Amino acid sequence: MGEFILNIMESWGYIGITFLIALENVFPPIPSEVILTFGGFMTTNTSLSPLGVILSASIGSLIGAIILYYVGYILKDKLSDKLKIKKEDIAKSNAWFAKKGNKAVLLGRCIPIIRSLISIPAGINKMNLALFFFYTTIGTVIWNTILVYAGVMLGDNWSYFSGIISRYSKVVLVVIVLYIIFKIWIKKVRQKKLDMLR
Repeated sequence: MGEFILNIMESWGYIGITFLIALENVFPPIPSEVILTFGGFMTTNTSLSPLGVILSASIGSLIGAIILYYVGYILKDKLSDKLKIKKEDIAKSNAWFAKKGNKAVLLGRCIPIIRSLISIPAGINKMNLALFFFYTTIGTVIWNTILVYAGVMLGDNWSYFSGIISRYSKVVLVVIVLYIIFKIWIKKVRQKKLDMLR
């Protein structure tokens, strides 16, 4: 995977970075930390510039984010029917996103794994598209700038930093999975108690 990514970046430059980051947003397992830190390193020995890498990566991020936003937007009704989500739960979710959705999108774009997935609940809750685009852009530029300049400063040691972020990403993924399992367990426990009271 890593070699494939590096080959595309070396062959296609900015276009390759845009493509890979857009793909990474839709398929989170593709490591953005490798793409961005290596992109930063490439600016030290090629014609690529840090600003160009940040800009092309940010365009890719926005493309991927918009795709996932519309996935959530289109699938909202189907998901609620298939997962048997109650209308009151959907209303609570919408109310929470109306109050804190801006912060969630902004901060979420700076957290591995979540930075991609945050677009889906934004679409499901039909967050204002202009606001979604605005906060996604800010969060994305912050994340991309940090990783690109880390690659610039570390030079040949760029992979060291990307390795740290990669381990951090795995921790985030484990936390998300455990949280989902916990929520499902709590829901089942509550349902059993309600069934016993009937």
